[in-house]
Amino acid sequence: MNDPDLKPGDALLIVDMQVDFLPGGLLPLEDGLEIMPLINRWIAAAEKAGVPVFASRDYHPPAHCSFEERGGPWPVHCVQGTAGAEIHPDVSLPADAIIVDKGNDPDKEAYSAFDGTALAARMREHGVQRLWVCGVALDYCVRASVLDGLKEPGFEVHLILDGTRAANVQPGDGERAIAEMRTAGAQVLTAV
Repeated sequence: MNDPDLKPGDALLIVDMQVDFLPGGLLPLEDGLEIMPLINRWIAAAEKAGVPVFASRDYHPPAHCSFEERGGPWPVHCVQGTAGAEIHPDVSLPADAIIVDKGNDPDKEAYSAFDGTALAARMREHGVQRLWVCGVALDYCVRASVLDGLKEPGFEVHLILDGTRAANVQPGDGERAIAEMRTAGAQVLTAV
């Protein structure tokens, strides 16, 4: 298996690889840990190439609008200050990784790493032109982040398909998300 080919102008975005979204968490993707070795390989390649690594995380206040108790679709998860909100300890984030918190307005849902954050501006500060995206869940936060990245002028967005997993709340959600991202202009990398 070849190392990912990263170069100046690239960046890696790891979406929501948090304790609560992985086995043992409050809203787990049961196969989420399967992608950890591949994500860590991409992180190592990013460090070797000297390109920035960004990591998004849901960082909800205790009574967030997405929670079932407030009429939202999800059980309580990724609450600020809890262990479940932290990036999973098996993710080999470099010390200089840039953490982007989202979903911290109690009355606003935010699936995308670009929604209500300064992510696009921070990427431009680093000269990013080509963004590589992995993490969970493919059909929610990964999808929203890829689509919003494509709306930002000057960003080419690549989905690392083998580095993500879908929630598939409805059968086929993952496949529909992939098709939508491709149609919007995302490059989908299916083998690394």
